[in-house]
Amino acid sequence: MAGGNSGPGPAYSERFYAAASFAGFDGSPNSNNIGSRFSNDVAFILYALYQQATIGPCNVPQPSSWSHVEQSKWKSWQQLGNMVPTEAMRLFMKILEEEEPGWYSRASNSVSEPVVDVQMNHNSNVEPTIENRNSFAETKTISAENGMLEETKDKDVVSEGLGSIVVYDKWILPPISGRRPKARYQHGAAVVQDKMYIYGGNHNGRYLGDFHVLDLRSWTWSKVDAKSVDLSSPVNMVPCAGHSLIPWENKLLSIAGHTKDPSETIQVKAFDLQSDTWSMLNTHGNAPVSRGGQSVTLVGNTLVIFGGQDAKRTVLNDLHILNLETMSWDKIDAVGVPPLPRADHAAVVHAERYLLIFGGSSHATCFNDLHVFDLQAMEWSRPTQQGEIPTPRAGHAGVTVGENWFIVGGGDNKSGSSETVVLNMSTLAWSVVASVEERVPLASEGLSLVVGSLNGEDILIAFGGYNGYYNNEVNVLKPSHKSTLQSKMMETPIPDSVSAIHNATNPTRDLESEFEVGHEGKIREIVMDNIDTGHQKLEGDETTEHIIATLKAEKEELELSLNKEKSQSLRLKQELVESKTQNTDLHKELQSIRGQLAAEQSRCFKLEVDIAELRQKLLSMETLRKELELLQRQKAASEQAALNAKQGQGSGRVWGWLAGSPPENADYI
Repeated sequence: MAGGNSGPGPAYSERFYAAASFAGFDGSPNSNNIGSRFSNDVAFILYALYQQATIGPCNVPQPSSWSHVEQSKWKSWQQLGNMVPTEAMRLFMKILEEEEPGWYSRASNSVSEPVVDVQMNHNSNVEPTIENRNSFAETKTISAENGMLEETKDKDVVSEGLGSIVVYDKWILPPISGRRPKARYQHGAAVVQDKMYIYGGNHNGRYLGDFHVLDLRSWTWSKVDAKSVDLSSPVNMVPCAGHSLIPWENKLLSIAGHTKDPSETIQVKAFDLQSDTWSMLNTHGNAPVSRGGQSVTLVGNTLVIFGGQDAKRTVLNDLHILNLETMSWDKIDAVGVPPLPRADHAAVVHAERYLLIFGGSSHATCFNDLHVFDLQAMEWSRPTQQGEIPTPRAGHAGVTVGENWFIVGGGDNKSGSSETVVLNMSTLAWSVVASVEERVPLASEGLSLVVGSLNGEDILIAFGGYNGYYNNEVNVLKPSHKSTLQSKMMETPIPDSVSAIHNATNPTRDLESEFEVGHEGKIREIVMDNIDTGHQKLEGDETTEHIIATLKAEKEELELSLNKEKSQSLRLKQELVESKTQNTDLHKELQSIRGQLAAEQSRCFKLEVDIAELRQKLLSMETLRKELELLQRQKAASEQAALNAKQGQGSGRVWGWLAGSPPENADYI
């Protein structure tokens, strides 16, 4: 995917925090000497730039104190307006370099996380929270009431690390410690018992074979010193990318993937989480050809493998099953129209029966189509998608939380997909959960996405990816049920081939009930304000209930009409998209057929030239044959003449002797 990252990289951020520490903006003893080190004007602008870089635009009230210093600090920060944090970092380091040339060589190698106490008045403090070397503003308002401290937190920030995420549907950077893995994409990731494992990947075109683990309780990285069971064949020393990492019992299974020296068929490796050892698993049956970029989905005790790209760069759309109990392969002969060949797509299973395939790419085309494979009927179908259908993409990642399928990242060879979307697998309705800038690490291809747990709630954890830069950043999102509610409001009849089994313990039911009760209460309140108090005593309840019922009926009719119009509009849009897709596919097929026809014409022309050359050779051979026959006749005639002459000479001698004529050469005695 082409493009670069507009945000500061880790090295850039670390240099900024080193500059802040050197200038005294980190809560160190030097903080009290800022005014003595710099002039007042420089100190105020450095303060304002630091606040802008770590917190953002000034949104605190003007201080009520008469302190000239506090007033000047507030004015300097306010004048920066909506300057982006990256620009504030750059200007901060530029001014510091002008004031203190060579500061970096004198700065300490250890950069502490800054904590700035900006006392604008007696009632509020603003503190920045620095996470993963990037800043996310955290606003804590501490008001003094009766000698007690009451703390309120902004709903769009993270407080106290990840101990209490109070914001939903927003990506954040957790406070990571430990040595981070090398930046990469097309790696494998899996979560087992509050630990996220990362294996392999691609960095600068080189395949990786290292193994790392992130403890989701302490958010600490560590490297796993993996060994091989068979020392004569070190399995862990084979770097790979585009593989799939699947938890199974007490192991992690690594399936398929691109390697420097690819095998003929898919290889299955197992990593034992107790002994930290790799081993190669022996499989039976008709194993699929080796590949990378495929999808591998665990369904019961089987793995379902679809698509990918083989070592010859051929894009595939075959379907195979590996039974993990017998370790035997089977190829599925499905009915229906399968998806076009593709790689780097996403797949998931719903209700242990329906395999959903979304997106992916061939060599030049990215897809946003949705296909469903019925694992019982062995049949492909292409249902109609509802809601905000995502843009075409490949290299994205997906996980499920309940009946919701979250899709993150990916790209279309031009730009990264900045929206995190969710598909309700029961209604097949899409909605947008969160959105980021196009060139941040989350809008990358080849990233990984897993589901973890924090305080009993599910969280999405994304790692790595490539969007012009290789990334090793960890991002976390806590999904809410908002997307589920939106999907149910747009619910339409679903084809039998994709109808799902509704969970009796649907967590969104309480939220929906609460919404209904709140809405009824609001209507009741409006009605009660418009009813005369005299009538209210006698027939208030009856009138109220009647009006409520009338309003609810009208509301339901309006919502039904609105849903019908939305469904019709979405259906028309989908038909238009499908028509365009079919037109594109037909155009590609036409171009392919034209190419094949041109190749056949070229081959026919070559054959005609060869035939002409053979005919010329045949004519030459015929001429030579005639010349040979002529020479043979001439030779035969010469030999016959010589024989006749010899016979005539012998006959003359005999007749001369009989006539008494001695021979010319006779000797006389």
